Amino acid sequence: MALEIHPIPALRDNYIYLLREPKSGAVGAVDPSLAAPVLAALHQRGWTLTHVINTHHHPDHTGGNLELKAATKAIVVGPLADRARIPGIDVAVGDGDTFKFGDEAATVYDVPGHTRGHIAYWFKDAQALFCGDTLFLMGCGRLFEGTPQQMWNSLGKLKKLPPETRVYCGHEYTQANARFALTVEPQNAALIARAKRVDALRAEGKSTVPGTMADELATNPFLRVDRPDLQQAMGAPGDPVATFAAIRKAKDNF
Repeated sequence: MALEIHPIPALRDNYIYLLREPKSGAVGAVDPSLAAPVLAALHQRGWTLTHVINTHHHPDHTGGNLELKAATKAIVVGPLADRARIPGIDVAVGDGDTFKFGDEAATVYDVPGHTRGHIAYWFKDAQALFCGDTLFLMGCGRLFEGTPQQMWNSLGKLKKLPPETRVYCGHEYTQANARFALTVEPQNAALIARAKRVDALRAEGKSTVPGTMADELATNPFLRVDRPDLQQAMGAPGDPVATFAAIRKAKDNF
């Protein structure tokens, strides 16, 4: 896979992703909450930042934009639907657009719900999805500015991606998400096994990210609300949106 991807832990549980496309030398920082760890990683590798790539406007995903732009003259790319709230934005992209990153290309998806202008980037050749706070491993983002219908529609776009797609999300929430998911589907064998793997990784201080879309489809309750058994369990037979809303409410109060 041509795209090099290096996670940079930041703040309490954020991930910044440093990307490099080796043919062109393009280097990107996805959702830089802080500039300092990005600049340190660039210096360590001898790389020059060419792009800042944002999924949404929250400060823990854009806080380093202006400092990185000033230090490197990087191009800031972000959501067209929320360009007014992206610090330093130069290029605005929206649903169905192609974002060219050196010799790689990402398809952009509008995925509102967590915020009204959230987007995700899918690099087909690299089999990598950068989804910010829309999709987490075994979870999804809180609905700060959107509705259950919007978020279910957004997740519906992402769940159609190839099962081998690697999911690079914005936070290390996996262990807590697994604990909640087990309250929704306590008999899900794939979920039980994955939760054990996650516990083992975290006990060793290791990251759980990325996951795969195949694992998400098997274990993430928010991607499974179209299943009749889950709808029945949540008291909303035949209604995936009501099922989603019920599970999201339960997670908010977990």
